[in-house]
Amino acid sequence: MKWSGRRSSENFEDRRGMSSGGKTIVGGGIIGIIILLLNVFGGENAQMLTPILEQMNQGKSAPTEQRALTAAEIEEGKFIESILVDTEDVWGKIFQENNMQYERPNLVLFTDAVETECGNATSASGPFYCPGDQKVYMDLAFFEELKTKFGTQGGDFATAYVIAHEIGHHVQTLLGTSAKMRQMQKGKSQAEANKLSVALELQADFYAGVWTHYNQKMNNFLEEGDIDEALSAAHAVGDDAIQAKIQGHIVPESFTHGTSAQRKAWFMKGYKTGDIKQGNTFAEID
Repeated sequence: MKWSGRRSSENFEDRRGMSSGGKTIVGGGIIGIIILLLNVFGGENAQMLTPILEQMNQGKSAPTEQRALTAAEIEEGKFIESILVDTEDVWGKIFQENNMQYERPNLVLFTDAVETECGNATSASGPFYCPGDQKVYMDLAFFEELKTKFGTQGGDFATAYVIAHEIGHHVQTLLGTSAKMRQMQKGKSQAEANKLSVALELQADFYAGVWTHYNQKMNNFLEEGDIDEALSAAHAVGDDAIQAKIQGHIVPESFTHGTSAQRKAWFMKGYKTGDIKQGNTFAEID
């Protein structure tokens, strides 16, 4: 995708190479896979994991250290920042068209572990959005995991799709959708609550597609293969694909993010229509 030469965002925080010290959540190995299964692309679910993971951590402390970023890491940061700027422009325009004011979130890059208003997390948590501080958190090592463990095509637009998905959770927070969903989950069985969670996640995929539609229209930044990269990532993080990969069978009632087919379909609907009013994923809950 075309991205170089974009302006800088005031809402980008690069914490790579820095350690905040204090408690961290142990990731990696089977624990990391469990976290990934529970939390991949799950911005609204991050808070639920913190107590469990902190108990697993048993109060271990991370050493405080700082290092200079490599040239490659600096270039990666510029790319992430360019995508963030694009989301600011697109959602600012969409909100304005609907007589609303878009509040820009921050995006934080970190290495290994990070402290947030939603609790502590590691790279094993996957990218997530924290509504408590309205920030998106990412360790770029996650994308290597997607390629090596889950077989995604990779590519820069796969990363852009993930960012757009997490920004979609921010949009849901601003519109009140996330709070309404959590209210609807009260008193429901786990299976019924999971269906609502799936609807929230699929809507974030739809919003990622809407962002892609607008950005292509405004900036003409897509290149051949970009949509395929996004669909490859969406397929890899479908609940059915992850469960089949990790445990060899699927349990539909445990789905919290949607199947690969659903995630790809809602992204493409957003991309093709560019109409946020067509993203009522909750209307399709059985």
